[in-house]
Amino acid sequence: MKRQERPMDERSSRRGTISPFVVMDIMRAANERQAAGRDIVHMEVGQPGTPAPRRVREAIKQAIDCDVLGYTEALGIMALRERIARHYKDAYGLEISPERIVVTTGSSAGFVLAFLALFDEGARILLPEPGYPCYRNIVHALDLVPVGMPVGPDERWMPSTEQLARAMLGEPGWTGILFASPANPTGTLMGRETLASICGWCRTHGVTVISDEIYHGLTYDEPAETALAFDDEAIIINSFSKYYSMTGWRIGWMVVPPPLIRTIERLAQNFYISPSAASQIGALAAFDAVDELEANKAVYARNRSLLLEELPRAGFDKLAPADGAFYLYADVSDMTDDSEALARRLLDELGVAVTPGLDFDPQRGRRFLRFSYAGTYEAMAEAARRLQTLRR
Repeated sequence: MKRQERPMDERSSRRGTISPFVVMDIMRAANERQAAGRDIVHMEVGQPGTPAPRRVREAIKQAIDCDVLGYTEALGIMALRERIARHYKDAYGLEISPERIVVTTGSSAGFVLAFLALFDEGARILLPEPGYPCYRNIVHALDLVPVGMPVGPDERWMPSTEQLARAMLGEPGWTGILFASPANPTGTLMGRETLASICGWCRTHGVTVISDEIYHGLTYDEPAETALAFDDEAIIINSFSKYYSMTGWRIGWMVVPPPLIRTIERLAQNFYISPSAASQIGALAAFDAVDELEANKAVYARNRSLLLEELPRAGFDKLAPADGAFYLYADVSDMTDDSEALARRLLDELGVAVTPGLDFDPQRGRRFLRFSYAGTYEAMAEAARRLQTLRR
């Protein structure tokens, strides 16, 4: 009997039907225009406009000539785990055992490992919205259930214990919460008291806290607090991508409670074997590049000041508090109810690539745009000049 052939698109799995990461689609469209000769200002992707620090590059050059660069242990090389643990003492005053540090293939692998280690199929995870879209998409792909919780200007775009209590009544049964501070796309920072109260509430109600701290180091008025200061069993996810300017190196880390170490190690062994050996060597050197990294941060701060002054002159005057990271989240409802169309217009007509809010908030995102100011000061000034032509 002849086998009935099916088209490939009908054979793809349900897990593969997740939404795209829209900002990457926009980056591709912007790069295509750039390759065709257009002058594009990139404000769509949260990527530092600076290379990896000089010390990182020098360490890799030396390693290439002197090291095999083979597999490492699944949890990462011990020297890097020890250095990350020391970072928690230096930055937060916390004593963390290196055994609790898991080196990962970027923060993305950290999310996958955390979800797989903590939750069975069908588990419900609370996700404040707007938020990083890959949270929601990874949750879907792993057959977990994302529970969106809208936050807005009344809460400074951050969750509160009152909202958690309401969410538990309205959407019962969620057993984990994932949030970021500073946040993407808003750039807002959760205050110490709020973070402490949320961690305390979650402990009381048996909810696991997963804290995305990838933008730590990038705050402009006060430092960010780690959830570990208030919940020693919180799962912390961080990365060398943002503050350390190492996006393409795909290297990050987790801090996990001791009972989860072996579980995550088994998952990491099977899913990833080990993080990149070269990237781990570079990451170890990154901790000695503070002067260069702080100089990068000074550029972001200058970009932030420029855009906070210039974007309102282009009509983008409803902005979320820009406490940290390198994003401005703008309410554009006075201009449009279709931020995706507006983003296309800005790219096609002005050569400015930005991200529509739908990537971060499926319910309200049509009224918002995100601007990344991680590029050079000159690029941000040019973007501001072009955007102001919208009002002419």
